[in-house]
Amino acid sequence: MDLTSLIGSILGIGAILLGQILEGGNPASLVQITAALIVFGGTIGAVVLSFPQQQLLNAITALQRVYFDQKIDFKEIITELVKYATKARKEGVIALEKEAKNASDPLITLGLEAVADGADPKLVKDLLETQVAQMEEASKGAAKVWETAGGLAPTIGIIGAVLGLIQVMGNLADPSSLGAGIAVAFVATVYGVGFANLFCIPLGTKIKFKDQKSFVAKEMMIEGILSIQAGESPALIERKLNAFILDTEGAPKGGASEKVPA
Repeated sequence: MDLTSLIGSILGIGAILLGQILEGGNPASLVQITAALIVFGGTIGAVVLSFPQQQLLNAITALQRVYFDQKIDFKEIITELVKYATKARKEGVIALEKEAKNASDPLITLGLEAVADGADPKLVKDLLETQVAQMEEASKGAAKVWETAGGLAPTIGIIGAVLGLIQVMGNLADPSSLGAGIAVAFVATVYGVGFANLFCIPLGTKIKFKDQKSFVAKEMMIEGILSIQAGESPALIERKLNAFILDTEGAPKGGASEKVPA
């Protein structure tokens, strides 16, 4: 479980409810089914209309990466790549064809198979970078869905507010109905702004942050595979790849505790 995501979600909603109580309000007054239907239903409908099915599914599955820690040991990847480098050095790159089937990551499998087939180094690099680019686009697309929802929700909230005020204006002769209409008007606005700023926009930001770090692992894999193909020594490859895990010590490259998205 990612504690920062869990704490952030609870803290944001909890602080607003606590503020409502401290001001003498009743949290139950924020529960308005009509307002919820307008804001959440309208926002979901607009988002579904805006994006293709696969991108919507990617946005939903990305929630797992937000709320759950999925760790990867960068040093294990380095050890694995160094092992392949040693085998290629002793037996030739053709020996990597069998090893590729047992690789820990599909990108490593793809790279080793291409190297074993004797593909041109530029072709191997382009092939692997294309794969990573597609993953990055999927990641950006998932974040975009939540960011778009964050942009739409306040506007849908305003629609709910206007509908509530229309109800109020149409029933001025019946004072008993005024309270319900005003409640829907104001609560719909709260739902729209709150849903956007406490949930949707932060989710988009967190998805991009987590996936940006995880793609460092992909860069490391590509560097390792190309180094193996170039015939570099296992010791040199290990030193080069270790540079990718210095982030925890303040260096600019990736961290050692994020899992690469499938």
